[in-house]
Amino acid sequence: MELAITTVINLLILSSMYILVALGFAFLFNMLGIPNFAHGAIYMLGGYIGLALISAMGINQWAALILTAVIIGAFGVFLEKFCFRPFVGDFNRIVMICVAIIVILQTGVNILVGTQILSLPPFVEGVLRVKPVSVSYERIATFAIGAVLLGAIVWFVNKTKWGQQMQAISQDMLGAFLQGINVHRVSALASFTGCALAAIAGCLMGAYLGLGPFIGDFMLVKVLILAILAGVGSISGIFITGIVLGALDSVLPIFTSGAASDAIAIAIVVILLLIRPQGFFGREVEM
Repeated sequence: MELAITTVINLLILSSMYILVALGFAFLFNMLGIPNFAHGAIYMLGGYIGLALISAMGINQWAALILTAVIIGAFGVFLEKFCFRPFVGDFNRIVMICVAIIVILQTGVNILVGTQILSLPPFVEGVLRVKPVSVSYERIATFAIGAVLLGAIVWFVNKTKWGQQMQAISQDMLGAFLQGINVHRVSALASFTGCALAAIAGCLMGAYLGLGPFIGDFMLVKVLILAILAGVGSISGIFITGIVLGALDSVLPIFTSGAASDAIAIAIVVILLLIRPQGFFGREVEM
């Protein structure tokens, strides 16, 4: 019983964090066709900035979480305006810029902090004990924050003017522009939101699993899998594929080692893509 409940909790936490980061990637990819391969490094940077604000500056954990989201969101606006916007439609240059950003961020963190695994202080202390199960409040809080943010993103995309403009741009950028939508402003907002979500996930996962300079590489693989499985243009599909991937990453380690479980999960994804290469909820990816 305890193993089953722990597995479900891990599934919910991993799924919510994967979806948060993948949504940030999908915003720019779906709207402008910009594959921000540096998104994993931004997720990593968010965790380290949160740690610096809490440990070095003594800021309250919750205030640090919000401040980190704002800082990384502003960094996302900078990247969109100066690194991505001038090269929209030029896939090769976008890839090279993303590689440069990854190298700069990982090397900078490596020099400043080193390669040792660090951890953010828990956002919530204590353990919930309901016999025969014990669950830390940190895990409950991580899932709760992820669930609230995901609900807020769904509301924002579907019910607000900004969200509807994002959808319009993703469907037809030229048509949206001719209708008077400020494409650059909406793109900047999408980049701010996406990077802020990645930063929040980085802080939460930094307290849950720990921080290292290369944790973004692992998350980037998960994000790409989710985006491709969901299909280009599908935001809602990311929610479903995120749950599927979270289930694989939660259940498979019970039966096999961590490295083998990752290989099996990727093999399952490859088989699914062979069956439906355009993803399950969108159109076929064209680069």
